[in-house]
Amino acid sequence: MAALGVCLSLVGALVGAAPSDTLTQASASPTVFVPTTAFTLAWTHSIEKVRWEEDYTVKIDPITRQPVLHAIQARIKGSAAGMEPPPDAVLRGGWYAYKPSITTPVELRLTRSEFTPDYDWCIAGSCQPMSNLIASDAGITSAKACFNPTNPAAGRSPRRAKYPSAR
Repeated sequence: MAALGVCLSLVGALVGAAPSDTLTQASASPTVFVPTTAFTLAWTHSIEKVRWEEDYTVKIDPITRQPVLHAIQARIKGSAAGMEPPPDAVLRGGWYAYKPSITTPVELRLTRSEFTPDYDWCIAGSCQPMSNLIASDAGITSAKACFNPTNPAAGRSPRRAKYPSAR
């Protein structure tokens, strides 16, 4: 059976490319496969400096037999103006923990900027900047549940993320 994980790609690299220009699209934004069935996506709000963390799992949908992201839990370290935790959040050890309202997102679209610290990608408590997995183009990075994809034309797997690399 194919390995489960998350496929990361740069959405901005595909904007403006002609639909028939598959080779250019593929080389401009290679998919990076991160083998995992559980991860945490974390970041610090650029203005309020409040830490956010979201826990996800990757599972097989029993009906479609396709990989699906499941949002398990989210946490906010404190609160600030415009960043109030949802009403069902529970304060534990300085973190407001809650269950996300969208539990099976099709994709995570992560806006990345050269002016703010990158997202942290954590597996089994070991975190590293997302830029260690896939470079940023200061645009949007897509994260989707996937099987380890292959490139049928080349007969090989895409670049595989090196993990863990704790900082």
